[in-house]
Amino acid sequence: MQKVLLYYKFVPVVDSKAVQLWQQTLCEMLNLKGRIIIADHGLNGTVGGDIVDLKRYIRNTRSHQAFKDMTFKWSDGAREDFPKLSVRVRPEIVTFGVPDKIKVNGTGIVGGGKRLKPEELHELIKKQGKNSVVFFDGRNAREAAIGRFQGAVITDAEHTRDFPREIKKSKYARIKNKTVVTYCTGGIRCEVLSMLMKQEGFRDVYQLDGGIIKYGEVYGNEGLWQGNLYVFDKRVSLPIGKTAPAIGTCSYCQAPANTYGDCMNSDCNRLFIACQVCADRDYCPDCRDITAVHTS
Repeated sequence: MQKVLLYYKFVPVVDSKAVQLWQQTLCEMLNLKGRIIIADHGLNGTVGGDIVDLKRYIRNTRSHQAFKDMTFKWSDGAREDFPKLSVRVRPEIVTFGVPDKIKVNGTGIVGGGKRLKPEELHELIKKQGKNSVVFFDGRNAREAAIGRFQGAVITDAEHTRDFPREIKKSKYARIKNKTVVTYCTGGIRCEVLSMLMKQEGFRDVYQLDGGIIKYGEVYGNEGLWQGNLYVFDKRVSLPIGKTAPAIGTCSYCQAPANTYGDCMNSDCNRLFIACQVCADRDYCPDCRDITAVHTS
């Protein structure tokens, strides 16, 4: 049986190149595929393989002093959800384009928002009232199109590196004095985003600890989350909980949809939302005329 592991940790890394060689060798030995990024301020990875090998990977990675208390999240998936193994040293483990602003110590990133576990999030909303808490999506609009927290602020950022400029916009002034809860897939983007928001004058900033993945493990679709989770591998879209109401709109027929197709036109190659009936389309609507319309 196979699974996928997701993990990250902001912590000082003394020798990034040595960690890269160690991780590359370890993953090759265990026949794992995925993406791992190392920087002077931490480690970020997603790997897939046999469960027994993933457990060995966890034990070996935690044997390093810097990563001894690393949190690993399990997800449905397999080795072949990734085209290859990629282990790279980069200036940042998540690319905001602000490596000089990221400071870490033994407990993580310095100056980030207060962490909220899923249960604590619900307690905060119960205490302050639903209308007093603002969800702020730390992902792009494509990710949010198929799944998001109810009433969340969805930005115009197309890439993570757009956020430092995005949060400076005057349209967010209205929420700077409110309680803001940032969220993303596994929590890593919010570590940096919440720090940047506090530097931009957002008064009361939290981050959802463990991200959407951890929230889904606790509440599934019985809480405040709606739709599916977008992921950056062959799976593309994952349900959260046993039932996942479709909140996206099919690019072909406008039916409710929670999955993506990939346009086969090499000059386009963009993702488009497709319902189950239209899921076998090879091209996005811009690259192929709609020849059939269905109702369901």
